[in-house]
Amino acid sequence: QVQLVESGGGLVQAGGSLRLSCAAAGIDFNIYVMGWYRQAPGKQRELVARIISGGYTNYADSVKGRFTISRDNGKNTLYLQMNSLKPEDTADYYCNAQSSARGHVGDYWGQGTQVTVSS
Repeated sequence: QVQLVESGGGLVQAGGSLRLSCAAAGIDFNIYVMGWYRQAPGKQRELVARIISGGYTNYADSVKGRFTISRDNGKNTLYLQMNSLKPEDTADYYCNAQSSARGHVGDYWGQGTQVTVSS
């Protein structure tokens, strides 16, 4: 059974930092493209950042220079370091695991963790 469990969300003042974690189980973590998405109230879910096993990353323009995605393949854990947070970063943040590799096809989501940035 695949499980993606996010943690680290909370309430923070603008300019502050948070570190999100996503612990994965039930998948071959090394193979999967891991990503963070977010969904603000009344808005569509959007990509925040994504990382492949080799470390290549890409970010939404709105978070470039402020957020850093990383992964620890030995611990099956994905991270998102969020600095210089802004009120517009307020959203539910979701961990995602995607793979199209033979024998490991999948697209999985965590339950989400809430991030609230006060002005």
